[in-house]
Amino acid sequence: MHRLTGENLGRRTSSWASTVTLVVLMAVLTAAGAQVAIPLPFTPVPITLQVLVVVLSGFLLGVRGGASAQLTYLALGAIGVPVFAGFAGGFWHLLGPTGGYLISYPFAAAVAGLAFPIVAAAPRWRAVAVATAAGLLGLAAIYALGTAWLALELQLSLGTAIAQAVLPFVVVDIAKIALAALVAAGALPMLRSRFL
Repeated sequence: MHRLTGENLGRRTSSWASTVTLVVLMAVLTAAGAQVAIPLPFTPVPITLQVLVVVLSGFLLGVRGGASAQLTYLALGAIGVPVFAGFAGGFWHLLGPTGGYLISYPFAAAVAGLAFPIVAAAPRWRAVAVATAAGLLGLAAIYALGTAWLALELQLSLGTAIAQAVLPFVVVDIAKIALAALVAAGALPMLRSRFL
């Protein structure tokens, strides 16, 4: 059993403050990623950078930290802070056609966060491979909740919902996950040694 000393307490407080800072930073980056929105004429779902940031938050902060960053993002948007795509805010956005995507973000970040211990300690090639696999599972959570919600909200068949909410995005989203895995494999060892 470890004794709690002033030095240990200071280290714990510093680590906690660093984690909270990174959680808030990832929530802010998710909001910034939402503003890079490319609308598509055949779907209410725009192309954004959010998938990249959502999985990156899991890679860098782990299961709890990644989910906390995304819950922070959703809470800010729900109370009216203009963090959703198009500088929108308000609880009703969580209930709209793209609400399933938004609600999926904490789950996707948590799934991506399963890669955190390996990304933090493994050789870079292995870290990238594991992070990419975890990111793809997180993406599956985003697609599942987002597509189901869109189909329910707009009364679409499952095939139509998949055609509007998954197929146009797959290639771009896989590229975002690969980029997030590369960033995490390069950045996490440095973040861990300095801040976590």
